[in-house]
Amino acid sequence: MPINESNFDRIIRTATGVALVVAAATGFIGLWGWIGVVPLATGLAGFCPLYKLLGLSSCPIPRTDEMDSPST
Repeated sequence: MPINESNFDRIIRTATGVALVVAAATGFIGLWGWIGVVPLATGLAGFCPLYKLLGLSSCPIPRTDEMDSPST
């Protein structure tokens, strides 16, 4: 899986995920808080399947298919 998230994006996702999971685990919010596992996992992995599906990337590094094409 290629990385398609910038470092800033990953930090925000990880922090949000941790906050939601902790809030749900302590009973501060309801069961819906466990949805925080999704941004936590994508932030740690650096890969967002929805970004891939939509053809998006917040990563400043060019995608490999752009690097492989010869420039003439």
